[in-house]
Amino acid sequence: MLNCLAVGLGGFAGSVCRYLMGLLPLGRNWAFPIRTLAINLIGSFVIGAVTALALKRSDPDPRLVLFLKAGVCGGFTTFSSFALETGDLLRGGHTAAALLYAGASLVLGVLAVFAGAAAVR
Repeated sequence: MLNCLAVGLGGFAGSVCRYLMGLLPLGRNWAFPIRTLAINLIGSFVIGAVTALALKRSDPDPRLVLFLKAGVCGGFTTFSSFALETGDLLRGGHTAAALLYAGASLVLGVLAVFAGAAAVR
């Protein structure tokens, strides 16, 4: 039960942060969803850093790791928004932007995980 509470509280914090970042006036008139991409890259970096820190410690607090990874990062990142926006781009005839967005999200997201881990080392 405490694990569920840790994930839920982290999810609340991550979701609120995601909402606030979504209010930033960055790229509002662009066809490319730059805010969602930035949110996913930041979340990827943070989850990489948290994982590396947890592996570095001899006895990491498992609830803190759950709070940060499944809770905060899970609530903050936006795969469902990514999927919706990619579909919207395709439906709107912006095939090149959709492919760029999907490719950038995948490649840069994985690189951000490695960067987050490397930043800890």
